[in-house]
Amino acid sequence: MYKNKITQALLLGAGLSLGLAGCDNKPEETQATQPEAQPQATETKLAEVQELVRGNGTEVASLDPHKVEGVPESHVLRDLMEGLVIQDDLGNTIPGTAESWSTEDNQTFTFKIRKDAKWSNGDPVTAQDFEYSFKRAADPATASPYAWYIEYTKMKNAKDVTSGKKPTSELGVKAIDDHTLVLETEVPLPYFVKMMAHTTMYPVHRSTVENFKDSWTKPGVFVGNGAYVLKDWVVNEKIVLDRNENYWDNADTVIDKVTFLPIENQNAEMNRFLSGEIDITYEIPNEQFRRLETEYPDNIVVSPNLCTYYYGFNTQRAPFDDVRVRKALSYTIDRDVVTKAILGQGQKPAYALTHSGITGFNPETPEYASMSQQERDAKAKELLAEAGFDAENPLDFTLLYNTSENHKKIAVAAQSMWKKSLGNFVSVNLENQEWKTYLDSSKQGDFDVRRAGWCADYNEASTFLAIAMTENGSNDQKYSSAVFDKAMNDAVKVAKTEEERNKFYAIAEAQLAQDMPIAPIYQYVQPRLVSTAVGGYPDQNPQDNIYSKDMYIIAE
Repeated sequence: MYKNKITQALLLGAGLSLGLAGCDNKPEETQATQPEAQPQATETKLAEVQELVRGNGTEVASLDPHKVEGVPESHVLRDLMEGLVIQDDLGNTIPGTAESWSTEDNQTFTFKIRKDAKWSNGDPVTAQDFEYSFKRAADPATASPYAWYIEYTKMKNAKDVTSGKKPTSELGVKAIDDHTLVLETEVPLPYFVKMMAHTTMYPVHRSTVENFKDSWTKPGVFVGNGAYVLKDWVVNEKIVLDRNENYWDNADTVIDKVTFLPIENQNAEMNRFLSGEIDITYEIPNEQFRRLETEYPDNIVVSPNLCTYYYGFNTQRAPFDDVRVRKALSYTIDRDVVTKAILGQGQKPAYALTHSGITGFNPETPEYASMSQQERDAKAKELLAEAGFDAENPLDFTLLYNTSENHKKIAVAAQSMWKKSLGNFVSVNLENQEWKTYLDSSKQGDFDVRRAGWCADYNEASTFLAIAMTENGSNDQKYSSAVFDKAMNDAVKVAKTEEERNKFYAIAEAQLAQDMPIAPIYQYVQPRLVSTAVGGYPDQNPQDNIYSKDMYIIAE
């Protein structure tokens, strides 16, 4: 480990990766390696005040890691909590609260918990804490919107536990002693360790949760095991975090205070950045990107991001239970216009749910992707007419999106495209809802078509495709296909190699294109405004996993 925060700042200033050694695991996919030798770092002078202000897009729905499902929540929780493993600035899996792990068969995994790991109140973090937390996340009584994630780790009995068929005591997790945690999966899963970095797999402090119930996440009550602790939370205004002096790697943490601002309007956020109030924005206004790139080239940072933006159809609500209607609306979205004219920041058109940046997976492009936009438009009108819609009986529906100027611009563009291509065959209304309400509407199926996005929880195709399985808790489109489900199950239960898994994933992706429960629109990049005073910003992390503890403020 690096011995002090000054050394860390010097290394980060030189652009060195913080990959750590210490993992005795044989499968290559989960191996941590020593950083290669690097050139001598040049001196970086740290600012006297180490405070970071981050835009966070919207007010968080919760700070309970087992009650959240969104990106804004994950950004805050990544500072407050720490799982068995974390990521470095390149997205590599490295030790977190577990100092090492090992497996002989990709089916039984042994994690060694750090002896110096502590909760923010000074209690030791133990293997029992992780056992309790994993069982809590899987327990139907917790009603975690991400309980399905436990199932997809293939942890022993996870599916039966989350469905209430078996007690949580049957889940494949066991603390052997205070510092040894053993996890068992039902099938070999070579990417299992990668999945442990996810928010759902964060531990919670048992006595705090059980004593304070739903109030345990309040300032003054909150107990976490991350680099920071909750200092203040003013709803719709700010969340403030202070250094957790009990964090095992506190000596290497540089930032003393982190403030997250829930700003939904990207122009307002941009103006606050330009006035010096914010160090890192959540997003950039689409229409301002080119100007900012010209006027503030040192502040524009565009990072890779394994996320897909799409519109989801409520397949349980007529007429969206008709595949012809779904295809007609999908075909008439001009993805080139969206990515080049509206966004223009490096996004790519999407014709599949799985992001093309996922390692080793290249599904066959669906037929409609190779058609011209004119051909798609003609086919769409034909499909809509077959479904019974015309000028006398137009398709009247509402497109739902969560409050955001950028989402609104794309929704307005889609509305215009549908009107241009389908004429008086359609009548489209737009509706925006604040984040929490939007999540509720999505879960309850209270929508016709909704804007959505999915970001990789780990770097493997199943992280995207799993959300379209019939029983998946994030399948808000309520899509169900026996062919799709079988392909996804076979990828785990039948496939023996990555190549074989990918063949099943390709079948699943082809079925999605045939059934069109979603209309993929574009593959994200992550453009932000970042102050030149911020060092260590992880601009090459493909999952946009940002840890404030790894950044620092440079003296001007």
